[in-house]
Amino acid sequence: MAEVTAGMVKELRERTGLGMMECKKALSEAQGDMKAAEDLLRIRSGAKASKAAGRVAAEGVVRTFIGPDAKRGGMVELNCETDFVAKNEEFSQFATDLAQLVAQTNPADVEALSSARLGSGEGVEERRKALVMKLGENITIRRFAHFETAGQLATYVHGSKIGVLIDYVGGDAGLGKDLAMHIAAAKPICVSKEAVPAELLAKEREIYTAQAADSGKPANIIEKMVEGRIGKYLAEVTLLGQPFVKNPDETVEKLLAGKGARVNAFQMFVVGEGIEKKVSDFAAEVKAQAGHA
Repeated sequence: MAEVTAGMVKELRERTGLGMMECKKALSEAQGDMKAAEDLLRIRSGAKASKAAGRVAAEGVVRTFIGPDAKRGGMVELNCETDFVAKNEEFSQFATDLAQLVAQTNPADVEALSSARLGSGEGVEERRKALVMKLGENITIRRFAHFETAGQLATYVHGSKIGVLIDYVGGDAGLGKDLAMHIAAAKPICVSKEAVPAELLAKEREIYTAQAADSGKPANIIEKMVEGRIGKYLAEVTLLGQPFVKNPDETVEKLLAGKGARVNAFQMFVVGEGIEKKVSDFAAEVKAQAGHA
């Protein structure tokens, strides 16, 4: 058995990015064989990833990538468990690499993306598992968006937590950036009122009708009240109907008309949106443990 030296531990640590004691233990079990020790740690990384998979990953980052010609783009939400890991440079770079891969390859779904290879030749799943082991948290690729257009693409990411990718025609790059920033701030659900889901509109109409009925006004007045509130709702949730954030005196629709431009589509991701976060009651946990003591 070869002697495990401090230099060997240092080398294995540099290769894997793992802790000193983990590396020393692996080298001892592998009888000083560096390659065998590295393989052993990789095998264990899979086990560690499996254990972490049950934990809620509601933090993370959104990253975007647009090709040099602004015709193809990708956006990815990569999740982890804590904001501390979300700020890790390697975690962030992984998300950026994924966004570029999405832009260039347009995978069918998250499973296909996970099975793909990054530009470096490293497998996506291999990189994910390595980060799980190194950072000690569950890491998941939650979702992505791929855009390809005859127009042009623009993007905006606010504080790593809100990402926007927009497909538009006309205007210039400055307009695209302004529109993406507007979407991040105003959070419309679609481009125009025609694109609002019918079931969502029906639900809003039902709610407004019930509210107006309590007023005791005649049916024809109630109908006008409901239609008025529906019109206001559509202005609030559609990009074209919203006041432009940089000039609230004009709507986005008027802004676009003035520049001879139009928006084909957009996608916005907000980190952790819709994920149920576990809330722990520390005092209750201590009390429960004391009761079993």
